[in-house]
Amino acid sequence: MKKKIVILPGDGIGKEVTAEGKKVLEKIGEVFGHEFTFEEAEIGHDAIEATGNPLPDETLIKLKNCDAILFGAVGHPKYDNDPTLKVRPEQGLLKMRKELGLYANLRPIKLFDELLEASSIKPEILKGSDILFFRELTGDVYFGEKGRKDEGKTAYDLMIYQKYEIERIAHKAFKSAQTRGKKVTSVDKANVLESSRLWREVVNEVSKQYPDVKLEHQFIDAAAMKLIQNPKSFDVVLTGNLFGDILTDEASQIAGSMGMLASASIGDTVGLYEPIHGSAHDITGKGIANPLASILSVALMLDISFGLKTEADAVISAVEQTLRDGWRTTDIADGKTASNKVLNTQKMGDTVISKLTKNTEAINMTALNTATYIASTSIH
Repeated sequence: MKKKIVILPGDGIGKEVTAEGKKVLEKIGEVFGHEFTFEEAEIGHDAIEATGNPLPDETLIKLKNCDAILFGAVGHPKYDNDPTLKVRPEQGLLKMRKELGLYANLRPIKLFDELLEASSIKPEILKGSDILFFRELTGDVYFGEKGRKDEGKTAYDLMIYQKYEIERIAHKAFKSAQTRGKKVTSVDKANVLESSRLWREVVNEVSKQYPDVKLEHQFIDAAAMKLIQNPKSFDVVLTGNLFGDILTDEASQIAGSMGMLASASIGDTVGLYEPIHGSAHDITGKGIANPLASILSVALMLDISFGLKTEADAVISAVEQTLRDGWRTTDIADGKTASNKVLNTQKMGDTVISKLTKNTEAINMTALNTATYIASTSIH
């Protein structure tokens, strides 16, 4: 298989973690015989500094002519400290989602048993949690009309949804639920918001095409509480852009750290894969960023964009074995973790690759032995 992948390191620790994700892709290509070619492009604060544009035209052209995107993060304290700045890194991210039609954000929240103690939630509540979020990504208040009036004393952001926007992500959520626990929880605020009433109407309509999937509705406040109280009660969660942003960050507590959460943003063309932890400038350059979310995002890429399920499973297995052997980065270490088991960003990536190499060698040896057996029995 030949695939062209664009790497968007972006800002902060995005550069550090995507470097490890790229190494995993290179190893997968090497051991499974795939040809992955890579291009880098600018986005976010670095792009603003270089071109004045958070998503330069040159970057967008590359993104529209590749097979998948591995993204780091955007953001910089400069813009947090001065909200009056008109050009901001996040504008590049929002424009990219819109231009590429990335309307569905998939965030799997699957807890590794080895990290049960890393969460602030009781292990007995967490164990067995396996949630897949479908967050609508190109509508809602983030993309509605916004502005100021009354000499700047009044601000507004319009929360807008159109029927087709809700329909297309609802279909993806229901189809996914058919392959999982056959349950969809749709989260809205239909008791207050008109846009949520439309959301609920459309989701109910779509659900009739999937009679084998149970549908339940929850208000955002109730869902936020239940996510911590009983995370095992969720299977597939379907929600809008704003509510999905909040709930998926809250769900990072289930996984023990935001550094463990991968995501995929997909539409009908190219897919974008990224960790959800953000640029984290407070630890940038210290070499302590957790690359596992970026590596797990690579697994999503292999599975969703390329259809390489065996390769994706090999990456996930390598991460599991790394954690099982006690290796940690600082964000997922606890009081029981020995100091010599805490790795920096690069060494954690190298450790995963060493497990991946052993796993794939075993896979290839099994395939070779099977082929040899078939050949010998066919001769006789």
